[in-house]
Amino acid sequence: MQSPRLLLLGLLRFVVIVLITVASAGIALYYHQQITELLWAKPQSALVVWMWHVVSWLVALLLVGISAIISFLIAQVLFSVIIMDAMSRITEKMISSSVQPSQPIPLLKQFFYLVRQEVPRNTLPVLLTLAVMVIGWTTPLGPIVTVLSSAVAIVFLSWDNTDLVPARRLDRFSTRFAFLTRNIGFHLGFGLVFLIPGLNILFLSYAPIGATLWYIEKHKPMNPAVDNDATM
Repeated sequence: MQSPRLLLLGLLRFVVIVLITVASAGIALYYHQQITELLWAKPQSALVVWMWHVVSWLVALLLVGISAIISFLIAQVLFSVIIMDAMSRITEKMISSSVQPSQPIPLLKQFFYLVRQEVPRNTLPVLLTLAVMVIGWTTPLGPIVTVLSSAVAIVFLSWDNTDLVPARRLDRFSTRFAFLTRNIGFHLGFGLVFLIPGLNILFLSYAPIGATLWYIEKHKPMNPAVDNDATM
């Protein structure tokens, strides 16, 4: 709230995700009946047609859920990754008075670099989670698999934010992934709010700020002079 730029960037990301989600969900709902008929032709019997309508709306809900996830990924790769990095840079500069690396990068080069970081960090894990959830619905262990897949999703969504600083500093992917595995508990707790429908988009919009604050605090260098004074 003390930084108008952070407030506006978060709102911009929120609006982008909502607009793309609404548009894709509208398309899914518009064609859901045709998709249902491809899966199951509408029966003529009045005793069976009610089941067809139930299946039709279940398909609609599934399509809306899938379109929401796909919309988030599209917004993330094409728009939000630039906004997230900008929010992280502003936050780091506010608390550290500098941003590493400090050398300027051309906008186009920066965009493609951030997209390359985003694909392994966010897109593939979320798609994998979606596939696991679909598999879970068809097995007796469905509820357990769904819970585990949700946990995996929020861990990687959290990492998408905490990884902004080390990715910008050009740390190796193996180093950054090892950092994630050492801090699974934090990423689970940080991402729990991402499971709240509706509000999760708002929380995700401003997550880069909290994640950057945590990462900078986690890697704050120790001050020997202060330590010596404390010891004395």
